[in-house]
Amino acid sequence: MVRRCLSIILAAGEGTRMKSSMSKVLHPVAGLEMIRHVARAAAAAGSSDLAVVVGRDGEAVEAAVRQDVGTVATFPQHERLGTAHAVLAARTAIADGADDVLVLFADTPLIRPETLARARAVLAAGAAVCVVGFRPADPTGYGRLVEQDGELVAIREEKDASAEERAIGFCNAGVMAFAGADALEMFDSIGNANAKGEYYLTDLVEIARRAGRSVRAIEADADEVTGVNNRAELAAVEALWQDRRRRAAMLDGVTLQDPATVYFSHDTEIAADVTIEPSVVFGPGVRVASGATIHAFCHIEQASIGEGVSVGPFARLRPGTRLAAGSKVGNFCEVKNADIGEGAKINHLSYVGDATVGDAANLGAGTITCNYDGAMKHLTEIGAGAFIGSNSALVAPVRIGGGAYVGTGSVITDDVPDDALAIARQRQVNKPGRGREITERNKAAKAARAKSGGAVISRHQS
Repeated sequence: MVRRCLSIILAAGEGTRMKSSMSKVLHPVAGLEMIRHVARAAAAAGSSDLAVVVGRDGEAVEAAVRQDVGTVATFPQHERLGTAHAVLAARTAIADGADDVLVLFADTPLIRPETLARARAVLAAGAAVCVVGFRPADPTGYGRLVEQDGELVAIREEKDASAEERAIGFCNAGVMAFAGADALEMFDSIGNANAKGEYYLTDLVEIARRAGRSVRAIEADADEVTGVNNRAELAAVEALWQDRRRRAAMLDGVTLQDPATVYFSHDTEIAADVTIEPSVVFGPGVRVASGATIHAFCHIEQASIGEGVSVGPFARLRPGTRLAAGSKVGNFCEVKNADIGEGAKINHLSYVGDATVGDAANLGAGTITCNYDGAMKHLTEIGAGAFIGSNSALVAPVRIGGGAYVGTGSVITDDVPDDALAIARQRQVNKPGRGREITERNKAAKAARAKSGGAVISRHQS
C-alpha cells in the first residue's frame, strides 16, 4: 500500500536579516530559489501534496513552487506565534487525511530526499513522531535530543538542560514528521504556557509520549539542515551545495582540474569523460556531452555542447547556443542563439549571434555577425565548408553559401552563392613617401607640445 504524504513548508518568516526587497526564500542557491530546492526534495521523497505557509511575497512564493509541483496549496500566516502555530495555518490540508505529514523549512535548501524518506519509514513502522537531528561541531544554543532505549524522550532547550544533557551532541534540526491520523489531535493539544506565549512543535514529543505513542529520531548530516538567515549564510550554503555537486560530478567521471573554481547550476548536466579546466561558470540550462573540453575562464548558460567539442579559454556561450559534435569555439569568442555544425570552427575574438553555421565551416579571427539593426535581430546563414576570412563583418540578414570563401576584412551585405569568392573592401592604395611625411609631422608636433610644457597644440597653431 502506497502511503500518502503531505509536506508543509514554512515560508512565512520576514527574513529581515537578509535586508532584501524580496522574500528570503526566493533567494537562489545554484540558480534555484531556496524554497524550490525544498519542494523538490519533498516531491522526490514521495510527497504527493504540498502546503506552503506564506507571509511576505506570498503570491511570488506560490508561483515559484508551482514551477515544480503541480498540487500546491498556500496558507497565509498573519501572526507569528511559534512553529506549531505556523503549521496549523495549514489545518485544512492536514485534515485532508494524509498518512504522513512532513514539516519543512523553506530556508534549508540542502535537505536531502533520502533523509525525508527515512523519516517517513519511521512513521510507517509505527511511530507517531519522527524528529530529524544532527550533530553540529558546537551544539551550544541548540535543543538537545534526549534518547532512551531507542526512543526520543525529550527535546531539551539548552537553558532548561542539565549539565549531563548539555553534553549531548545530538541536536534538533527542526524538521519533523508526524502520523497523519493523529496530527490534528496532537497539534490541538499544544499549549502556549511559556515565557513567549507561543506554540512550539517540540511539545509534540511529550504529547505523543503521554499518549503512549512511539517517538523516534533520525540523524542527518549537519550540512543538509543548515539554515539561511542572512547573505553570509546564503553564501555558505551555496558553497556547500557546490562542493556536493562537484564531488558528484567527479564520481560520475567528470574531470575537474581545479574543483573549487568550477560553479554549477542546479540543472547542469555533464556527461562522463568531460574535462573542465579552472574558473568555469555554468548558468542554468547547460548540457555537455561526453568527451567535450571546457577550457579555463568560460561562462556558459542555456547551451547544448556536443561530443568532443572544445570551448575556450575565455569563451562565453549565451542562451540558445548549440554546438554539434567536434565543433570548436575558441578563446575570447561569444556565441548566442546559434546552431554550430559538426566540425565547424569559430576561432578567436569572434562574435556569432542569431546564426546557423554549417558543418566544417571555418570562421577566422574577428568574424562578427552583425545581427541587430537597432530594433530587430536578423539571421546569418553560413553554409557547410564555408571559409570566413579574419576580421569580416557579416551584416544580417545574409546567407553565405556552402563552400563559399569570404576575403579577409570584408563587410558582407549581400548573399554569397555556393562556392563563390566574396571580397567587400576597397582596393589598397600605396602613396610613396607619405609615411615618412606623417612620421616627421607627428614628431614635430610632439616636440612642440613638450616645449610648450605639455599644452595641446591645435592643428591651426601648428
